Amino acid sequence: MKTVTFAVSLLLLTSVTLVKAQETTDQEKIRSTFHSISSNEILEYVEELSAPQYKGRLSGSPEYLEAAAWCAGKFREWGIQPANQGSYFQYFQNAYSEVPSLGELVYSNGNKRQILQFPEDYLPGSNSASGTVEANLVYVGYGITAPELGYDDYKNVDVKGKIIVLEPGIPYTKNDTTMMKWTPYAEHRYKFRNAVKHGAIGMVYPNLIANPNTVNLDGFVYAHVSPGLAEQIFSDAGKDYAETKKQLQNGEIPSFAFGPGQKIKISAETRYFPDAQSCNVVGWIEGSDPVLKEEVIIIGGHLDGQGKMGDVVFPSALDNGSGVADILGAAKALATSEIKPKRSVLFILIGGEECGLYGSKFYAENPLFPISKTRLMINLDMVGNGTGFYLTGGKTYTSLFRHFETANNEWIHRKMQTNEVRKNYGRPRSDASIFENAGIPTFGLWTSGSVHPVYYHHPMDKTNVLTPEIMEDAAKLLYLGVMGVANDETL
Repeated sequence: MKTVTFAVSLLLLTSVTLVKAQETTDQEKIRSTFHSISSNEILEYVEELSAPQYKGRLSGSPEYLEAAAWCAGKFREWGIQPANQGSYFQYFQNAYSEVPSLGELVYSNGNKRQILQFPEDYLPGSNSASGTVEANLVYVGYGITAPELGYDDYKNVDVKGKIIVLEPGIPYTKNDTTMMKWTPYAEHRYKFRNAVKHGAIGMVYPNLIANPNTVNLDGFVYAHVSPGLAEQIFSDAGKDYAETKKQLQNGEIPSFAFGPGQKIKISAETRYFPDAQSCNVVGWIEGSDPVLKEEVIIIGGHLDGQGKMGDVVFPSALDNGSGVADILGAAKALATSEIKPKRSVLFILIGGEECGLYGSKFYAENPLFPISKTRLMINLDMVGNGTGFYLTGGKTYTSLFRHFETANNEWIHRKMQTNEVRKNYGRPRSDASIFENAGIPTFGLWTSGSVHPVYYHHPMDKTNVLTPEIMEDAAKLLYLGVMGVANDETL
């Protein structure tokens, strides 16, 4: 009896020893892959995507498709499989406009004439019509006509043949069910169409960022202008711009015509491509477990940028070359790791985000894996300049978040914050919102504590504003966190 007991004890001890030895070996393999992730390599990815040959990666353009093909080539190189029936590409309609000239913007006040400077004072409208307009100015607040909500910015002004000054946003800011009624009126496309419906021939938008999320309308010429120019126009009319905006935000309608001598001249040159297509780049690693491989974890971020104006490229390095490069760094690690994920991992480099979340909407309506089998989507946007991480949604999806928290605490040691998921009743502003609204648990990864200036939708968004060390750590966080979720059999 003692002999049998001893034999059983010896067998158990041997089994435990073998399990511990295997765990040690697995940890060594994970550690080896972890340390193979290189900031130099990740920075090279961003430098490639920010190169002039891609002309700012405007979704729908031939240059965007070339950037997509380059990314697909990296997937192929690392053995990541095409995810769309043998293709790395998931195509969708994506109209876009080229802006071959910077055009011109001139402000006149009586006999005074001021030629505005690019990009300090103005940016051409990304989807402006081609042509020249010159007219008097009318302020129309948010440019909304919503009779069912008892609101009309145009009710006391005549804008026929005029150039309007229009604000982004809506007069309601509380995130509740009432916000849903206002949300359609927040869309830039609605505001532009409403302006044309009321007879306006042009527009200046006091929102100095390149923005492809607009619409091309025959004869409607517009430009983005600096708040400083808006303040000057208001001051010349004897008005206070800041006070007028406060009235607007309080639900008042301070629309008015500017002085008879105040005019704007806008010249624009554009070429519109209404039938263009763009794509998501999709690659996957099949899970190693015969059952769990039917479930998928998605890592995604938008590949497109703001394009090119005249000879000036918007490199879109931080937004979002950085997020794509982090994904590529993690993709290479997961593909070449000796420890394989038990669940499948899908990489989506998303098109059309800057145009209105086209690519994420298309995927949500045409998923490559069942939504019910998608355990997590983690979206990266502007993850390349800072000292810490912000991973949204961790307090809601705690069983998923703990893998990223453990990875950070034990391996990376960055400050990492999180929050709870709260329903957004307003206009979705990120790809993460689309996946969350589709019923997929979603994290959004951002960086905090910017080290360099952030040039949002600006030609100065170059690779010199990036922090390579945080990008390396973002890729490492993805590798460890996703591997943890993929191999967690308790989910």
